[in-house]
Amino acid sequence: MSDLVQTLPQPVFSRSFGSGPRQMLAVHCSLAHSGTWRGFTEAMEGAVTVSAFDLLSHGRSPDWDGEGDYQDRNTEAGLSLMPDEPVDLIGHSFGATVVLRMALARPEKVRSLILIEPVLFRVALEDDPEVAQRTRDDSKPFMEAFAAGDAALAARLFNRAWSSGAPRWPDLPEATRDAMTRAIHIVPACDAAVYQDRPGVLRPGVLQGLDVPVLLLRGSETQPVIAVVNEGLAQRLPNARSEVIAGAGHMVSITHPAETAAAVRAFWGD
Repeated sequence: MSDLVQTLPQPVFSRSFGSGPRQMLAVHCSLAHSGTWRGFTEAMEGAVTVSAFDLLSHGRSPDWDGEGDYQDRNTEAGLSLMPDEPVDLIGHSFGATVVLRMALARPEKVRSLILIEPVLFRVALEDDPEVAQRTRDDSKPFMEAFAAGDAALAARLFNRAWSSGAPRWPDLPEATRDAMTRAIHIVPACDAAVYQDRPGVLRPGVLQGLDVPVLLLRGSETQPVIAVVNEGLAQRLPNARSEVIAGAGHMVSITHPAETAAAVRAFWGD
């Protein structure tokens, strides 16, 4: 376990799992922490060493200071962890949007890119506005609770919407609920990246120029918007394939680590 270099505006906590020969760098989903990659690493059966860090306002990293753009700041943290040799990047949900940004910034360092349930909703806004709007409408209770200053209720509603296949809010340990409540303020801050595409990921030619092998994964029981996002990204990326893990929801890499690991191994084998 270690801290990133102090040249970052806010150093973040990082740690490693496993001791296999293949180096991976992982970024977790919103309201979680780097420890969620432990099960996946174990399911890789000694093949990988996974380095992971806690997003700002998550785990043992400091609370985001509100300066700059939230996705930018975490992308900078991830780039600081990139090794000199080629690495496999893997990210879940918002973490998948971070590793995509990292791959675009350092494509020569990326051996492969695994995007699990990426929440780049701008793809859906362009490809299927009706599904995108339905997702927006479904999030209104969460946004109302957040606007009213009820962080705990906002966290509970967000968890209910996206935790399919994972424990329900009342079944979560108090410490986990507190951690989710602590981090809930970052969700609206992600809109500039995931809905508006402020970084320009979807500008013509950007994704089309990322010629690294990409695996897009989603659960069969996830939100409909994720299927639109994954298929839209698969069409834009020149070397991508999209797969579905049966029976899994949005939290697929946490609830189905063995199936996720099997999909990654098969992807590398091909």
